[in-house]
Amino acid sequence: MGLAQSQQRFLVRQKVTLLANRYLVHTIGPDGKEGELVAFAHQKRMALKEHVTFYTDESRRQVLFTFKARQVIDLGATYDVVGASGTRLGGFRKDFGASLLRSTWHLSREGEVGETTGQERNEVVALLRRAWEFLPLDLVPFVVPYHFDFTADGRSVMSVDKLFGFRDRYVLEIADPELDRRLAIAQTVALDALQSR
Repeated sequence: MGLAQSQQRFLVRQKVTLLANRYLVHTIGPDGKEGELVAFAHQKRMALKEHVTFYTDESRRQVLFTFKARQVIDLGATYDVVGASGTRLGGFRKDFGASLLRSTWHLSREGEVGETTGQERNEVVALLRRAWEFLPLDLVPFVVPYHFDFTADGRSVMSVDKLFGFRDRYVLEIADPELDRRLAIAQTVALDALQSR
């Protein structure tokens, strides 16, 4: 079946490799179980200009969409999300100032006025996460779950919940039926791949 606009819940799981970050995106069925693989993301590590490509599967034969930084590494970089045909779907950027206390992202849809803002739900967990980053524990992941809520004009658009555990796994739940699933998945992967930047 593949990625469909009618799907509302996804599991995004990082696959650890030496030279690249990879993410598997599965649907979540009505029973809460992991379903079909609908996207596979690949990001080279140590790139000067961040670029993540999403494919239909792990064979990497067919591109679904990409996101790419407009400029070389920057604390407030803007990322464009582009479909396989080259059509811009929207973009996102991290709000560096607001992120000093709680990570804050702004998501925009192509052709629409206004932005969707996503912020860490729990300020205490956000502060603990920041303190953890200063410890010399590069190989020990922060295992405490954290959550992002994305809203526009006071209404829920989507939420991303990091699951408890040593492996990075996220549940993406989309409340807005009009939100392009590719844009939502790109933002979810960015929460993991770009969070510390």
